[in-house]
Amino acid sequence: QLRLVESGGGLVQPGGSLRLSCAASGPALKDYAIGWFRQVPGEEPEAVACVGTSGDKTMYLGSAKGRFTISRDNAKNNVVLQMSRLKPDDTAVYYCAAQLFACTEYRSEFAHWGQGTQVIVSS
Repeated sequence: QLRLVESGGGLVQPGGSLRLSCAASGPALKDYAIGWFRQVPGEEPEAVACVGTSGDKTMYLGSAKGRFTISRDNAKNNVVLQMSRLKPDDTAVYYCAAQLFACTEYRSEFAHWGQGTQVIVSS
């Protein structure tokens, strides 16, 4: 069973940066596309970014475009979401998720989820 653990969340001022990490254990991460999603209370989770199995294909959605960068290190079973120029609207719980096929923005396609890490962007 693939297990995902997010880390790196916290409080940051607007305009600042955070680096979120998704560490995997169990089956090799290299077989999975990894997505990052975020959720605020009362709303559905939204896709933020996704990286394909080898790392050569990435997808960014919404306001993440141009500000966030997703990357992976399959040797270390780790995926990173580097977030910059953060805004208060980026405040959410961020989740990483894994699925065996190509990147997609549809959360229903992802079978494995971490527990989430809170990001708060506030002055």
